[in-house]
Amino acid sequence: MREQNRKTLLGTVHADKAKKTITVDVERRYRHPKYGKYVVKTLRLAVHDEQDEAREGDRVEIMETRPLSRRKRFRLVRILERGHARGEEATS
Repeated sequence: MREQNRKTLLGTVHADKAKKTITVDVERRYRHPKYGKYVVKTLRLAVHDEQDEAREGDRVEIMETRPLSRRKRFRLVRILERGHARGEEATS
């Protein structure tokens, strides 16, 4: 397939509760045209995770793909770094 034309995004796994599906938050920052302040917009996407390997808090790379279900239009490419899931705290 022609993967060079597909959109790739970086994001953080928000939820990993469903089978083979993760919810990823993709943030983008832009400067407000009138006020000049930087605004952060978050896009929440349903992403296909075939091996069920990503966990909540992980930093991931996702790629656009054909429609896999009603909401899933992206698939997991790789996990960039492991994060700490909410609720899990480091014991010192």
